[in-house]
Amino acid sequence: MDFDIVGPDAIREGRATDAYFDRTETTLRHAGRNPRVVAEITADQFPDGDYELLAGVKDVAALLEGRDVDVDAIPSGRLFDGGPVMRIEGDYLEFARLETSILGFLSHASGVATAALDVRRAAPDSLVLSFGARHVHPSVAAMIERSALVAGLDGFSHVAAGDVLGKEAGGTMPHALVICFGRGNQEEAWTAFDEAVGEDVPRVALCDTYSDETDEALRAAEALGDRLDSVRLDTTGSRRGDFQHIIKEVRWTLDAHGHEDVGVFVSGGLGPEELRELRDVADGFGVGGYVSNADPVDFALDIVEVDGEPAAKRGKLTGAKEVYRTADGGHHVGLRDRDGPDDGEVLLQPLLRDGEVVEDVAFDIDAAAERAARDADLCAYGAE
Repeated sequence: MDFDIVGPDAIREGRATDAYFDRTETTLRHAGRNPRVVAEITADQFPDGDYELLAGVKDVAALLEGRDVDVDAIPSGRLFDGGPVMRIEGDYLEFARLETSILGFLSHASGVATAALDVRRAAPDSLVLSFGARHVHPSVAAMIERSALVAGLDGFSHVAAGDVLGKEAGGTMPHALVICFGRGNQEEAWTAFDEAVGEDVPRVALCDTYSDETDEALRAAEALGDRLDSVRLDTTGSRRGDFQHIIKEVRWTLDAHGHEDVGVFVSGGLGPEELRELRDVADGFGVGGYVSNADPVDFALDIVEVDGEPAAKRGKLTGAKEVYRTADGGHHVGLRDRDGPDDGEVLLQPLLRDGEVVEDVAFDIDAAAERAARDADLCAYGAE
């Protein structure tokens, strides 16, 4: 029995499309029409101050590579607010049936990246890890984790995603491990973990399985001594009460017994609001569903020029455009053949020419994260 997965071959061949693009291609070929067009991908026509973070550009480049098109795109890891994030020029039938996949690549990844930037900015000085791959189809786990890293999160949990991205997944123990040793035997679970895993794995003891968080945290610290890096609190919401108070109590108890070097890491149903509330009492966070379950950005692909003439449907802005970032963090949209703002940085950069990836284009995750951090500062993203 196979998984319900649309594979890479179907995506590259254009089978991962909406049926009406099949009909469109059939009709245009029958009519002998294949105009040269400029198509733009946008979420909003005009800037409104509601920035989002772009991701997914690498997958679009991989899909369009080898096709006779020119593509300009805002690089992954940059904020956008109105106007195109990508422009495709070429004969329409070169990419018509790929629209569904192109929009899916950009929409889903950008939604996840934007949510990850929300939590990154909510706790800028804390360790924040992506724990949400369990909430999504496993076939897209690498996209989830890449998008989280582009936004600046410090790590992720999904092993196979790490294989794809060339980065190592992190994580320690679930409640299931502690439960397998039985109630009252938490020390056996923590000690067995310490004895079994490699020295490069942080010793983080999960401390809320059977008894009070303060009790289990102190027991873990006494069982593992100097080898314990942190305790993790993943208290279920129905038993959590005042989570900030619980964390402060755990911190107090550890300090009172000489375990000042043991960190406190928390997870479980967290989002930006919780991170802002807890960032001064916890050392790090695992964020799951807020990031992985993010709504996709509502991108659309529209033809704006046909054979060199402005053309756009009602409600869309006609003509090829440029987008700019100004020194004050502003986002500006204008026609490509007009002058932009005096201090405006052109955001759309060459991505493919004649179907070849432009020589100096790289898809490095760390570089994208640096861009995201710079843009977030410049645009005051998530400012309180």
